[in-house]
Amino acid sequence: MRFLHLADLHIGKRVNEFSMIAEQKYILTKILKLIAEQKVEAVIIAGDVYDKPVPSAEAVTVLSDFLGELAKKKLQVFVISGNHDSAERIGFGAELMNASGVHMAKPFSGTPERIRLQDAYGNINVYMLPFIKPAYVKGFYPEEEIDSYDSAVKVVMEHTDIDEGERNILIAHQFVKGGITCESEDISVGGVDEVSAENFKKFDYVALGHLHRPQYVQCENIRYAGTLLRYSFSEISHDKTALIVDILEKGKIEICRIPVEPLHDLREISGTYMEITAKDFYKDFPKDDYLHITLKDEEDVPNAIGKLRTIYPNIMCLDYDNSRTRTIREITGTDKVERKTPLELFEEFYQFQNNRKMSGEQKKFVTSLMENIWEGCEE
Repeated sequence: MRFLHLADLHIGKRVNEFSMIAEQKYILTKILKLIAEQKVEAVIIAGDVYDKPVPSAEAVTVLSDFLGELAKKKLQVFVISGNHDSAERIGFGAELMNASGVHMAKPFSGTPERIRLQDAYGNINVYMLPFIKPAYVKGFYPEEEIDSYDSAVKVVMEHTDIDEGERNILIAHQFVKGGITCESEDISVGGVDEVSAENFKKFDYVALGHLHRPQYVQCENIRYAGTLLRYSFSEISHDKTALIVDILEKGKIEICRIPVEPLHDLREISGTYMEITAKDFYKDFPKDDYLHITLKDEEDVPNAIGKLRTIYPNIMCLDYDNSRTRTIREITGTDKVERKTPLELFEEFYQFQNNRKMSGEQKKFVTSLMENIWEGCEE
């Protein structure tokens, strides 16, 4: 049976205050086309379906339309909640949707829900485990020693009835130890939310969500699908793909990654203001991509972001890389401040800000300005 493994759609997400809804609609339309081309039979969405526990009406509509199209294609669809989702909202109407082949995981109830499929090789058991925390699991197994995410997942797996003679798939949304993270994820400091891949050794394939970089952890059959879109500039180097998984006879799985192209990409560019605004600079990439621009001018360009947006409408970030920003200086204590003239103090401030001394002409101008200010105060 051919599965499409997706995860971390984050529908409704905003990146640097830019809504990603249009990008998400576009990429999901591309996914529907890919499903038809690749003759996919089942779709997995491994958590973080929405970006917030209470999604916007627009985000709900996007998911509803996508699931509706999958149901029309008579596909088996499996959806679990992630740490960004409300498990109750994801599981709403699960019993009704099961009849259409869309299986929405209910809130955690002690063990993963199991859906049994069949193909030419026999049974495939699909286990759906929503995002869990130690406190969730402790409520069902008060007698067990559960003091970490790892021990919580271990206890759940020990209480899950798995026929190892059949083919078994687990859908989960956890941070498996060894996974590579990036800035756009919610990861606990110190790795306290890590779980061991050893917990999943009874499964033929583990479809994971949570980490945004597509990758496998420890072995080929324990995989993060990654996001379909880049959600931070730390993901620029990631190859975004759709993950096709063929579950064949017991012990045989084939995996294929198919590149997906966004409507607008995230991109970082740098140079002086004159370089970046030159026509030949932006001929090799779409001007309406989402940009992080770094200006290398020594002097700040007045209203730089406003001017640049006449060329690049989707600037997300703007900063400077010059001698001033590269130099870290310490502000001296106040014990000597009273013994310095106003001009000396201003010269120090100027040098601190710009990493160079004032010119003679600048000193002359500031001195004249100060004199006029003092005269005005005396009057």
